[in-house]
Parts: sequence; C-alpha cells; structure tokens
Amino acid sequence: MIKHVIGATVLGWFVAGEAAHFLLDIGFVWTIYLDGEMNLLPQGVAIAELDADDLTSADRTELAFDADMLLQQGRDVQELKRFTTAPIECLIESVEVFGVGDRRLLVVNGESARLRMETSIENAEISIAAQSQ
Repeated sequence: MIKHVIGATVLGWFVAGEAAHFLLDIGFVWTIYLDGEMNLLPQGVAIAELDADDLTSADRTELAFDADMLLQQGRDVQELKRFTTAPIECLIESVEVFGVGDRRLLVVNGESARLRMETSIENAEISIAAQSQ
C-alpha cells in the first residue's frame, strides 16, 4: 500500500470513525485505521463507502464538495467544511509505521515537511500534526 502513495502530495485530511482519511493530489483517499491497517481508493468511491456511524448523507456531500475543491484549487482553497487543509506541502517520499502496545505512530516524510499521525486503539483517538523539516 505504502509504495502506491510515494510521490503523491497530501492536500488535506479528515477523521471519521476510527480512521484518518488523507486526500492525495492523484485523486485518491488514503485511509489509515487506528490499528495501522490501510486502504487506498479513488476519492469518489472512498467517500461514498465511508462506514462511520457519525456521518450523515449531508456530511458525505460536504466531504465530496471539499475534496473536489482541494483537487481543483490545491491547498490554497478557503472555507472547507469537513477537511483540514494540509498547512504545508508534503510530497510523500517515505512512510514509517511504529507500534507499541495499543498505540501507533505513522510518519509521512516529505522533502520539506513531515506529517505525524498518532493513534490509540484503546481510546479510539487520532491526532495529526504537520511539521516543517
């Protein structure tokens, strides 16, 4: 899975259910679950198939609209309703996954930026942070 995202750029993300969903500039959503399992689907399919109890059809419509805006305008798009825009450009060069007990850390390394996703299976928590390198 990871080799398919190398060379893509993260435009933004959202958290739904027990997963973080990263929109890539290639039109795919890279989903990473609490336990580190991953999925990669075309943006339209990924959003339509979201299986989170807290998402309504209106939420899915907003996600699809935000994704289209990000793909058309890039990270400079304003006023997204559901996505968090990637604050720095992160062209994916490598991905590292670490785990201890019920916690996971996924580090997406780019040339000038790094994204860190930390999860806790026990608490169903996900946090994402962007850092310049």
